[in-house]
Amino acid sequence: MINIDNIKIAVIGLGYVGLPLAVEFGKKISVIGFDINTNRIAELISGTDHTLEVSDEELSQASRLSYSSDMQMLKDCNFFIVTVPTPIDEYKQPDLTPLIKASTAIGSILKQDDIVVYESTVYPGATEEVCIPVLEKKSGLIFNQDFYAGYSPERINPGDKEHRVTNILKVTAGSTPEIADFVDEVYNLIITAGTHKAPSIKVAEAAKVIENTQRDVNIALINELAVIFNKMNIDTEAVLQAAGTKWNFLPFRPGLVGGHCIGVDPYYLTHKAQAIGYNPEIILAGRRLNDGMGAYVTTQLIKTMIKKRIQVEGAKVLILGLSFKENCPDVRNTKIIDIVHELQEYNIGVDIYDPWVNIDEAQREYNIAPISEPLSNHYDGVILAVAHQEFVQMGIDNIRSLGKDDHVLYDLKYVFARDDTDIRL
Repeated sequence: MINIDNIKIAVIGLGYVGLPLAVEFGKKISVIGFDINTNRIAELISGTDHTLEVSDEELSQASRLSYSSDMQMLKDCNFFIVTVPTPIDEYKQPDLTPLIKASTAIGSILKQDDIVVYESTVYPGATEEVCIPVLEKKSGLIFNQDFYAGYSPERINPGDKEHRVTNILKVTAGSTPEIADFVDEVYNLIITAGTHKAPSIKVAEAAKVIENTQRDVNIALINELAVIFNKMNIDTEAVLQAAGTKWNFLPFRPGLVGGHCIGVDPYYLTHKAQAIGYNPEIILAGRRLNDGMGAYVTTQLIKTMIKKRIQVEGAKVLILGLSFKENCPDVRNTKIIDIVHELQEYNIGVDIYDPWVNIDEAQREYNIAPISEPLSNHYDGVILAVAHQEFVQMGIDNIRSLGKDDHVLYDLKYVFARDDTDIRL
């Protein structure tokens, strides 16, 4: 049987979640990091991480970590951790393709007593209903007799240098009580914040998916309040600051809800709820509201331009920021793109400037090319969409200098005072 002394870990998927995990384990025990992207493997072998989640120094400290894009190199591993993406498709339905492909690949080399742990966010039941049958079919082994499974949901917050994989409490679960104990023991090798052992895989899956669903619903409420207060000509931030003086008021702020978690995970839960015959009303209402904020922002900008007698058709607008959050290069499911598309419907020319984002990745993901530098005194509208530190440090005067003598400045992130901007969310 596998134990701590003979464990050999394989981490499948070396993105924002998998790489930090592989690096931490690689400081203590033998680990192979696997990714189908050969360019990603070459980058990591050279000692650099373009996602900026792991520094070059941290990569060098993981002395027992190696990398490969060849699944056969993992055949001696006995503890597999799956950290592949779980996106949604164009119909906002779960796309389990990466998870199924990863399970198929692992199944091709799965051996007696091996353990497969999933970290990817899914709906409750997906591990045992979708992934395990794939492992069984491909390997010819029997679940909970020949091999075992676990679930430990990722809690990575891209760009956050304070909350890292080791100091975030980790939820763990296993397919049998004994496996649950062992999975918990393995993660405790690196998690200094400790672990919480859930009673089942389904409980752990459900816990993960509601973490971001709860945040999504709360942000939707604040977004709706912002729309109401804007119609009443009341400053939303001032209201939230006043309400925040009560000890139990939750400090959520309005904004665009993108990224690979909050804007995606609720659809996994609603998919499963509908599959069992229940139509989730609050969750889907929150999703609809948050998904519509890009259109709302555009409408507010257009209205203000018209009030200032700025010609809308043919105007030029600069969007500062493309990543889904500040101080992070991640453009997955960024809602900035919704604003871009809405503006283009008005025949408005759009420039995007984001010093954090890889231009090739933006081109590949969205078929847009961010500019290398914004032009001064050039734009009819400027939208401060992401609160990158560079934009904060520019200051209001430098931001304003990008616009024409008569322009509209929309501050989505409350970076500057209300009187210094034309619109705030």
